[in-house]
Amino acid sequence: MNTKILKKNKKPLTSSMEDYLEAIYQLSQEKRFVRVKDIAKQVGVKMPTVTSMLKNLRDRGHVFYEKYEFVELTKEGEKVGREIQRRHQILFKFLTKILKIDNLTADQEACKMEHSLSPSTLQRVVDFMEFIQICPRAGMEWLDHFEEFRKSGNNPGKCLERGESEIPCQVIQDRVEILSKMENK
Repeated sequence: MNTKILKKNKKPLTSSMEDYLEAIYQLSQEKRFVRVKDIAKQVGVKMPTVTSMLKNLRDRGHVFYEKYEFVELTKEGEKVGREIQRRHQILFKFLTKILKIDNLTADQEACKMEHSLSPSTLQRVVDFMEFIQICPRAGMEWLDHFEEFRKSGNNPGKCLERGESEIPCQVIQDRVEILSKMENK
């Protein structure tokens, strides 16, 4: 395989470029060789579109690619692909396990979110997930309460029925009203 890299482009990667690197990374974990048609199937585009993107990624130093040959990630490309996959998995788990969003929607939403969250925000999501799982005042029962709260139309009365403090429920109600006002502006 020709390992020549034409140039390194200092512009940030687009979300589409990151999606390709993630797809190539995933495929390389499953298959010995990654081909253009494998990438096209994974990303859901035609092969000429993949070829065009691969040339761009090659020019940026993220893949080794020559026409009619297999595709291989460079160290930098692998680093980006692995990180995007990690972000996707964290967000998918948050959306499905914490917010109870269906898998298909969560996968699509995680794909959109994985490109825009800063590393510190993503770490807070991870911290929050860990907090819910290990804190005795939170835990999975707390998530059940949250789901019930959502289903009751964000009615804090459900919290009160459980004999919990009125203060947290009022804080929640205040936040709901603030968010509603912000959405209406």
